[in-house]
Amino acid sequence: MTIWPPNPSDLRRPVYRSLAETLIRAVNAGELRDGDRLPTHRNLAYDLGLSVQTVSRAYDELIRRGVIAGEVGRGTFVKSGRSDAQTPFLSEGRYGELIDFSMLKPVFVPMHLETMRRALTKLGTDLPASAISSFRTSGALRNYTKPALKWLKLCGLDQPSQGLLLTNGNTAAMTVALMTVANPGDLVVTEELGHHTLRPLSRYLGLRIQGLEIDAHGVVPAAFAKACEKSTVKAIYLMPTGLNPCALTMPLERRKELVAVARRHDVLIIENDAWGPLQPNRPEPIAAMAPERTFYFTSLTKCIMPGLRFGFLTMPETYQSAAANRQLVTNWMVTPLMAELASRWITDGTAEYLLKWQMEALGERNKRGAAILGNVPFNSSPNGMHFWLPMPGGWTEDGFVAHARLNSVALAPGASFKLSDSVHKPGVRICLGAETTEALERGLTVISRLARSNPEPPLLTL
Repeated sequence: MTIWPPNPSDLRRPVYRSLAETLIRAVNAGELRDGDRLPTHRNLAYDLGLSVQTVSRAYDELIRRGVIAGEVGRGTFVKSGRSDAQTPFLSEGRYGELIDFSMLKPVFVPMHLETMRRALTKLGTDLPASAISSFRTSGALRNYTKPALKWLKLCGLDQPSQGLLLTNGNTAAMTVALMTVANPGDLVVTEELGHHTLRPLSRYLGLRIQGLEIDAHGVVPAAFAKACEKSTVKAIYLMPTGLNPCALTMPLERRKELVAVARRHDVLIIENDAWGPLQPNRPEPIAAMAPERTFYFTSLTKCIMPGLRFGFLTMPETYQSAAANRQLVTNWMVTPLMAELASRWITDGTAEYLLKWQMEALGERNKRGAAILGNVPFNSSPNGMHFWLPMPGGWTEDGFVAHARLNSVALAPGASFKLSDSVHKPGVRICLGAETTEALERGLTVISRLARSNPEPPLLTL
């Protein structure tokens, strides 16, 4: 018995969802393959005895999910494959009652908006001229070094100012670091499930990327050593403290092992610590163990407020000039107005207050999430912004994400983080910060039901 096209009598209400769900099942079963052409809206509606509007709504749902794609003048086609540049989060706006667990964000409530409004009002009364008039980085940013060093110390890093660059958040710091450590054609290794922008950014810079085997503690040292013995590795890119898709925090001993391999093979290290001091009792940064070879970056964006794009990049002093030049050609300098505001918050304690608030809010969401998922296996980290849900038996990533999406829950598929062509641990990332507490509980209830059901479950509704 074939799944596609469906028997009209098998479609349930709401019919557009049931139709979309049936097509997804056909893709998962291999009846429909990447590139297969689908009937026109009108023809399928006629064949199934449905309205054209119902079929159009089902196709729209599948297009939003990325299961199919429409091409002007050619038709509609199955699109089961993924490109390297695909983001794990939704690129379109919100639709209806969609609960979005795909975007990694801190918790944001009206208190944050009021805090920002008060700060901007005060800034308007005593704004220094250098914050809006200077083109020279040394003149505009001189006063922001001390607050930056104070925040880095809170992150566990006592960094001299000579090896410090202020950046417009983590992405800018990541770009400068990659451009500084490697040239076109060089090899950079990383976790096999890692940062979703690393592959496309490396491709734009002409770098080669190789994903390394990970276990419950992060990158396996033997896999790192083997890669170094086989090829010349310029740098290893790591997210060792909960930020990685699998929500793993690398213990101190594993960090020391990787540093030892890096020293033995003279490999530079890029440490992405975007969450900063959000995690309690965290091991010291790799940059503190190996300052002579580590580029470390963090910012206030993830741990305090999404719009507070102010970050810090530290590096060995010998690379300071090269990194500063690359900062000039990509960003020129951090936005002084944002640096002024963020530095004031660090100095007067506002930043640390908001950090502690965020830690408590995310800690509570982690507890609620764990209670709802119950005995469903998942990975998490203290005060972390997401769960990692390994695929329950029989489920595929695409199938699980698609069924959740049909129940108005958006997830980030593990394939979006895949940086190895040979090894992949199927799973989905569930972000905890972007939604209200009530929406969080409703969405996690849907996920819990799906995880306990068969790969072809009955249609669930919120």
